[in-house]
Amino acid sequence: MIKQPAVYILASRRNGTLYVGVTSNLVKRIWEHKNNMANGFTKRYGVHRLVWYELHENMESAIQREKRLKDWKRAWKLDLIEHINPDWHDLYPAIV
Repeated sequence: MIKQPAVYILASRRNGTLYVGVTSNLVKRIWEHKNNMANGFTKRYGVHRLVWYELHENMESAIQREKRLKDWKRAWKLDLIEHINPDWHDLYPAIV
């Protein structure tokens, strides 16, 4: 298993509920979200669409970025998503 730290944003739909997370294995973690492998926020609210992600060199920088993003205003997160993914496509197929 190749470890590649990443920060990601999931959405329930365009302009829907958002979830910001961090992982060392993006493909595996998004698969877990999509398949409701853990009880929690994403399962409860149907937040399964990968709409943005950012790869990092190490977990420390990924965790710092995740914390910053969680403090952002919602409008800033929407702008971040729409800058690279204006149609809110699910990016998961592109990373598997």
